[in-house]
Amino acid sequence: MKSNPRFRGPSLLLLVTFHLLIFVSGLVAAAVLRHGARFVTPFAPAEDLRAFLALSPTAVRVSNFFLFGSAVPFGIFAVTTVSRLRYLGARVAGTNIALLGGLIATIALILSGIVGWILSVPDVLVSAPIVKMVSFLNFLLGGVVFAVGFGLLAAGVSVTCYFMRLLPRWLVAFGMLMALTGELSSLSLIAFPANFFIPITRYLGFIWMFSVAVALTKDRRGEQVAQISEAA
Repeated sequence: MKSNPRFRGPSLLLLVTFHLLIFVSGLVAAAVLRHGARFVTPFAPAEDLRAFLALSPTAVRVSNFFLFGSAVPFGIFAVTTVSRLRYLGARVAGTNIALLGGLIATIALILSGIVGWILSVPDVLVSAPIVKMVSFLNFLLGGVVFAVGFGLLAAGVSVTCYFMRLLPRWLVAFGMLMALTGELSSLSLIAFPANFFIPITRYLGFIWMFSVAVALTKDRRGEQVAQISEAA
C-alpha cells in the first residue's frame, strides 16, 4: 500500500484555545465595564432588565462582540474535527451528525452575538417589552440552541470514535454525557429548572473539546490508518 499523507489542517488544540480565550475575554470585559453592577437575567422584570442594560451599553456591545468572534474558531474546530475523523477512515453517519451539530452551534453563537449587540442601541433600550424580547432571543440562541447543537457534535464524535477506537473510553463516555446534557437543555423551553443543563454543557464542553483536540492530534499515519479503514 502507498503510505498515507499526513493530515493537513489547523491545529485543533490551537482552535480550542482561541475559542476559549475569546469567550473568556467577553466575560471579563463585560464584568469590568459594568463597574460591579449586578447582572440581571432575561427572566427578571422587564423594567429592571431595561434599566440594567441602559446603564452599561458598552459592556453589552463589547461582550457580544467577543461572543460573535468566538464562533469563528469554534466553527473551524467542528469542521476540522469531522475532517480528521474522515481522514482516519470514518465513513459513517456519525461524522455528518457531528458536522450538523457543529454548524448549528456555530450559527447559534453568531446570531446570539448579533442579537445581543442590538441591546446596546439606545433607541432599542427605550422600550422595556422590546428589550425583554431581544434578551430572551439572545438567551435562546446562545443558550438552548447552542447547547443542543453542541450535544449533537459531541454525540457524533463520540459514537464514531467508540466504534473505531479513536478515543479512550472515558473520553467517549464524557462526550456522551455532554450530548445528554446538551439535548436535555431543550427542556428549558418548558421547564425553568432545565436551564441548569446549559452552563454544564457550555463549561464542561470546554474540557471535552480540549481532551478531544489532544487525543485526535496524535500522529495516526501509515499502517494504523489502513487498519482503521479496513475495520470501517
